[in-house]
Amino acid sequence: MLDPSEQNFIKIITRNKINSVLLERLPTLNLPDWYLVAGCLFQTVWNELSGYPLEYGIKDYDVFYCDCSDLSWEAENKFIKQCAEAFTDIGAEVQVRNQARVHLWYEQKYGTSCPQMYSSREGIDGFLNQSSCFGVRRHLDGSYEVYSPFGFTDLFDMIIRPTFNRDAPDVYYRKTKRWNHVWPKLQVLPWDSTSEKKDKELNNSFPPDRCSAALVPTR
Repeated sequence: MLDPSEQNFIKIITRNKINSVLLERLPTLNLPDWYLVAGCLFQTVWNELSGYPLEYGIKDYDVFYCDCSDLSWEAENKFIKQCAEAFTDIGAEVQVRNQARVHLWYEQKYGTSCPQMYSSREGIDGFLNQSSCFGVRRHLDGSYEVYSPFGFTDLFDMIIRPTFNRDAPDVYYRKTKRWNHVWPKLQVLPWDSTSEKKDKELNNSFPPDRCSAALVPTR
């Protein structure tokens, strides 16, 4: 069994050729506070652990960035087009989203409100399961920066554990149903199966200062 470490995580996700190309080119595009996030990362690890090709089952490749200075669709679309031009040759769908303006369309799409976010890390924190909460970026000097608020143990154990960040069990089960079909080794924990839900609800009664969180330097 692979050690659930950041080193092994980086080694696996960069062996996915599409991830590798994205991480090589994204630093040159000047997206503020960008991360490659979510499925293209954790599903690559699941593929490695399942003995599948590393790109297997990955529907798209998500890029978060955060620009609070301009919340217009026109500004976001400019970055979307810039990335589309940069990645025309990779043969995969790349979705680019400004996390600072997610609150403007989230409720219409998902039926529940979302507070404004002030960093890409807040967007990563908002995923419904802990194994989704990963972001990675590559600096121009070739070094990697990984954001993993819940660590790597569940990921490498192929456990899906809810975060309870939003009251959306239907979305959680819809996503995990598809994932369990594609990766049968996954162990999906029920939405209300652990005491973590009560702990999360207690913590949420004392919300952090979101503006202050945005000023914390990235690691």
